Amino acid sequence: MTSIEQIATLATFGAVWAVLSVGHNLADHVIGQTDHQAAGKAAPSVAEVADGASPRRGWGACLGHVAQYHLVMVVMLALVWAVLPLQMSWSGLAAGLAVSATTHAFFDRRWPVRWLLEHIGAKGFAELKTAGMNGMYLTDQALHQTAPLISALLITPL
Repeated sequence: MTSIEQIATLATFGAVWAVLSVGHNLADHVIGQTDHQAAGKAAPSVAEVADGASPRRGWGACLGHVAQYHLVMVVMLALVWAVLPLQMSWSGLAAGLAVSATTHAFFDRRWPVRWLLEHIGAKGFAELKTAGMNGMYLTDQALHQTAPLISALLITPL
C-alpha cells in the first residue's frame, strides 16, 4: 500500500522535474543568455588554442550564462514552491542546482559534447548541419535535459 508520504514525494518529484524542464527551455532559449554569451561561451576552438589562444577564454561568457540561466530556474522553483506544498529542503535545492550548474557549464563549453560524439562513433552527427538539423545542438540539449532529472532526484527528499 502506498502511504501519503510516498505520494507526496512522487508529486514533489514530478512537479520539480516539470518546473526544471520548462525552466531549462525558457532559460536556455529565451531569457537565460545574451547573444554575447551564446557566441562566446564555447571559445576558444581547438585551432585557436593551437595558435596560442588562452584555453580560459570564453569562461566569463559561459559562467555569465550559467548564472543567468539558474536565476531563471530559482525564480521558477520559488514561484511553484510558494503555490504548491512541495516537500523540498534547502540542502536538496543546493545539491540539485549545483549539479545543474556544473553540468550546464561543462556541456556549454562544447568540446565535451564533440568529444562524446566522436568517441561513441558519431563523429558525422557532430558535423551535421543540414535540413534544419544540428547534431551538436541536439546532443547538447539531450545532455542538458538529463540534468533536470538528476537535479529533481536530488531536490526531492527520498
